[in-house]
Amino acid sequence: MTSFNRTFLPCLSLWVALAVSAATAQSPVAQQCTMARGCGDKTAVDETVAIAAGQAILARDLESAAGSQILQLRNQEYQIKSRVLDDLIRQRVVEAEAAKQALTVEQFYAKEIDAKIPTPNEAEVFAYYTALKSQINKPFQEVKAQLQGNLKALETKQLREDYANYLRGKADVTVLLQPTRVEVAFDPEWLRGDTKAPVTIVEFADYQCPYCRQAEAAMKELLRKYPGQVNLAFRDFPLSSIHPYAQKASEAARCAGKQGKFWEFHDALFGDQATLDEPGLKAVAQTLALDERVFASCLASGESAAQVARDQDDGRKAGISSTPGFFINGVPLTGAQPAVEFEKLIDNELKLARTQTAARTAP
Repeated sequence: MTSFNRTFLPCLSLWVALAVSAATAQSPVAQQCTMARGCGDKTAVDETVAIAAGQAILARDLESAAGSQILQLRNQEYQIKSRVLDDLIRQRVVEAEAAKQALTVEQFYAKEIDAKIPTPNEAEVFAYYTALKSQINKPFQEVKAQLQGNLKALETKQLREDYANYLRGKADVTVLLQPTRVEVAFDPEWLRGDTKAPVTIVEFADYQCPYCRQAEAAMKELLRKYPGQVNLAFRDFPLSSIHPYAQKASEAARCAGKQGKFWEFHDALFGDQATLDEPGLKAVAQTLALDERVFASCLASGESAAQVARDQDDGRKAGISSTPGFFINGVPLTGAQPAVEFEKLIDNELKLARTQTAARTAP
């Protein structure tokens, strides 16, 4: 366990912080802008599911009204299965490692982890007590022994989990469980990155949404990290009921696109969300050296409104009801997630692509 010791046995003061965090933290929720629900699915769309007042209600009508909720349930199902599968994989890997030493899992952990964890000293226990004092309401000396045992138990539990993850990372593991996928089209004209990349992220966003702006940093980071492997398709989903400038901002970006400056305009809008009123949009056009007369005419005519509406309709059919919303090769991810959440899905997609390529080229 030499390399694991260096990586996963930090000083005890860190474990005090981790223990306090575990005792007081709540589960994070992805940040997103929300509005009315919408949905869609393509399964048996012409099947009649009811007749009311002599008129047929088709499956497409039902799914158009419930698709977002159904997609959420499918995603929840996948997340539950994925978490449980991860636990099972770690369990099997640890069992295999223990068997190599003719030990039970408990004996294996006791040898590799438990025996190497020092007992928390008084200063560390007091720091733990101070952090939780409002929840304890007892003198330190009265609860010292109990807190010392609790703190060591927390350290042991965390280090066992870390070691299991370490072993899983070294093991030969192939995950065949596939997430829910949604077929989402996009316009190649609004594509950033290599058009032949094996992974496409389709983003539905609102230029006035603060969480969409937050997500832009993650998108740029991913494109830098996966050159030639990931591209980004942008689709409009202005939430006009809560963001009054979003609709015109979407139209303006498309007007800029007609002059070959879509992505530059897109970046400028997310770079400064205080420029989304009409004078601000025209100022951005001027900064980007667009033909201002042509741009102003395009914006005033509303000629891009239908394209924006089409994006919104497609987004609702795909289950989008808030922004930002993403599909990584059809796998949905909602909210301003950190780049690491995208990386997990991207790495899985790249591994799947390699596996499929190897299968096609095998003799």
